Amino acid sequence: MSRVVQSWGRYPAISQQTVVDVSDRRQALPDIAGLMLPHGNGRSYGDSCLNEGGVLLRTRNMDRYIRFDAASGQLECEAGLLLSDILDLVVPQGWFLPVTPGTKFVTVGGAIANDVHGKNHHVTGTFGQHVLSLELLRSDGSRIVCGPQRQTEWFAATVGGLGLTGLITQATLQLRRIAGAWMSTESHRFEDLDGFFRLSERSASDHEYTVAWIDCAGKDRSLGRGIFTCANHAPACPDARPSAPGRRLGVPFSPPFSLINPLSLKAFNSLYFHRQRASVVQATTHYEPYFYPLDSIADWNRIYGPHGFMQYQCVVPPSDAKACIEHLLKTIASAGEGSFLAVLKQFGDRVSPGMLSFPRPGTTLALDFPNRGDQTLRLLETLDDIVAEAGGAVYPAKDARMAGRRFRQYFPTWEDFSHFIDPRFSSSFWRRVTE
Repeated sequence: MSRVVQSWGRYPAISQQTVVDVSDRRQALPDIAGLMLPHGNGRSYGDSCLNEGGVLLRTRNMDRYIRFDAASGQLECEAGLLLSDILDLVVPQGWFLPVTPGTKFVTVGGAIANDVHGKNHHVTGTFGQHVLSLELLRSDGSRIVCGPQRQTEWFAATVGGLGLTGLITQATLQLRRIAGAWMSTESHRFEDLDGFFRLSERSASDHEYTVAWIDCAGKDRSLGRGIFTCANHAPACPDARPSAPGRRLGVPFSPPFSLINPLSLKAFNSLYFHRQRASVVQATTHYEPYFYPLDSIADWNRIYGPHGFMQYQCVVPPSDAKACIEHLLKTIASAGEGSFLAVLKQFGDRVSPGMLSFPRPGTTLALDFPNRGDQTLRLLETLDDIVAEAGGAVYPAKDARMAGRRFRQYFPTWEDFSHFIDPRFSSSFWRRVTE
């Protein structure tokens, strides 16, 4: 049947897709005309989760646990299970996801297909590095069980493979031990990019999680200022009185225009930076507000209005990271654009397992831009020029408009990867960047 399907960024405006629910991992793929694409919870920002003119295989009903060993932390589950469901099961038993992105409302299959990363990349790498095995169902009915030690080429193609090698039906994950649901955090104010890089270097050895919010609307003396947060899982402490997650709020409707504009952005960023008066603040907090602050606001993507928004995440090599990030921030500020969700982080040296995995050594910057049409597209193309010249890359899972020549530059293994694509699988993104 047909449904209206959008990515999380609500751009591009693809009005209709043929959508088929897949609820049984043991069954063959549906015999239906058209190119297919797996679709989990739709939290990719651009068109990598869309398949205009084709078929979406919706996997959310394929959400069963298969086996959980509470002694070893090995979890086998279907690919449509949400990370939030896993956390509900395993945190009370002393386990946690080894890698988690900024939302827990993504499926296991989506986390593998995009080889997601988190605040601890410098320690644990990407999600795919903690997948022990997975099963891939191909359109010809064959099933490939692959992993780091088995059918390794198929594993490398499927991890970060954007759902194009077939349908991931199930996976086995290795979780990590924790003492409880609490996090020990430190928040540091910094006044410029030098401060960010000093804090990152100083914190990397003794903090598993590091990330910074940056004021991308800042100019001149305020350029590059922000709040750097580092954290570890807290030890068991029965006397602690940490803050627990509050009630989930929501945005009930999409306003007729974007609530994010230069005036609201400048005011928000200034208030957010100055709300922390001390240079360093230590706290104990529940893991949910630390890892998933926006998950407490349902449908927060509606605040950008009917035209949606475009997220831009890039990574630039360490050799020229500071100069490149500064160039990006100055370009954004000069264009009168900006983001209240601007995140800056250092990637570590751990090599991602996927052929098309995005993380690589360097500094990554992620921002959200209200979609103002050609004005926004021109700005993002200018940012592409800066990133490409530095030898960096842009994240496919968050892209809705990069030129094909840029994608092929950022991911030179794309042709080798293409040999593993299921002949009946495709996506709007893949056709856009390769045809």
